[in-house]
Amino acid sequence: MGLTKETIKESLDAIRVVEPRFEKAIISAGYPEPRINPAGYQTLLRTIVGQQVSVAAATSVWNKLEAQLGAGCPADKLLASDFDALRACGLSRQKQGYARSLAELILSGELDLNHLPEDDEEAIARLTQVKGIGRWSAEIYLLFALGRPDIWPAGDLAIQAGVASIMGHDTRPSEKLLREMAEPWSPHRGSVAIFIWHHYNTSVM
Repeated sequence: MGLTKETIKESLDAIRVVEPRFEKAIISAGYPEPRINPAGYQTLLRTIVGQQVSVAAATSVWNKLEAQLGAGCPADKLLASDFDALRACGLSRQKQGYARSLAELILSGELDLNHLPEDDEEAIARLTQVKGIGRWSAEIYLLFALGRPDIWPAGDLAIQAGVASIMGHDTRPSEKLLREMAEPWSPHRGSVAIFIWHHYNTSVM
């Protein structure tokens, strides 16, 4: 599951016709490689674990959690663990609250990750029921775990800076403005986002 290299290329080739300023950027940076995360509870839990810490720190905490709870940190095992045990793994009080919120919604069936609404906004609303999962995290999940093609994380600072660079703006557009700017790029906005991150991380900026 996920946007493939071929579908990303096809979408970007469509966008460079709609918005010629992407033509130069694509020539300079090249097409991005796809990024695919597994769908499901584990990816969302790892998102919570990784908030506001380095990749290395998040990996360390996750490894300790798996050693404590078992592979994938099953929701029932997480809920059965006390505060001190999870704290010893490096999970703060706040993140424990978020993780328990996710586990409770999964076990109750209130959040069924196998049957999220097809409408993107409805799916985002469903995911943000989880404490600690905001709009950006929900969008990232839908884009990289489910490969939804028109997800547009306009609140992402790198996306804002990347669009400003490509479009020749002096300042980063606001989230509201960026959503308006990207309306003509639908239904390819997921591929555009992936490209902009790619462009942002190359030397062409």
